[in-house]
Amino acid sequence: MKTYTAKPADIEKKWVLIDAEGVVLGRLASIIAMRLRGKHKPSFTPHMDMGDNVIVINADKVQVTGRKKDDKIHYWHTGYPGGIKNRTTRQILEGDHPERIVMQAVKRMLPGGRLSRKQMTNLRVYAGAEHPHEAQSPEVVDVKSMNAKNTRSA
Repeated sequence: MKTYTAKPADIEKKWVLIDAEGVVLGRLASIIAMRLRGKHKPSFTPHMDMGDNVIVINADKVQVTGRKKDDKIHYWHTGYPGGIKNRTTRQILEGDHPERIVMQAVKRMLPGGRLSRKQMTNLRVYAGAEHPHEAQSPEVVDVKSMNAKNTRSA
């Protein structure tokens, strides 16, 4: 038996559209990370970028379970002494860039390294329902219908 390894010419990338409205953040991020890596394909090769291009819309309407909206704190550092900053998940979702919550969740579900940074460029997240990628005719993936636990009633 020989192990199959995909060549760059064998890789076929598709465009996928995911609606994040009412979907639980962690479950959404794990599905997106799997799509970005290409683990849903039978020809998956760990060292190749063979995942799909993923478009996420309605990122501002993503749900979190429990009391994470108010209790979970996101930290970052400005680079200056004493420059640690923080915001809650609610403040970020109600702020100017709610798509950053989804981007960060997906980024943390990918392994660190050059390949993961390359795969993150295939992710496009938009806060609203509009996106400029209609010309690629993306295939719609319904995350809500995959599992009953993927959605959360507010």
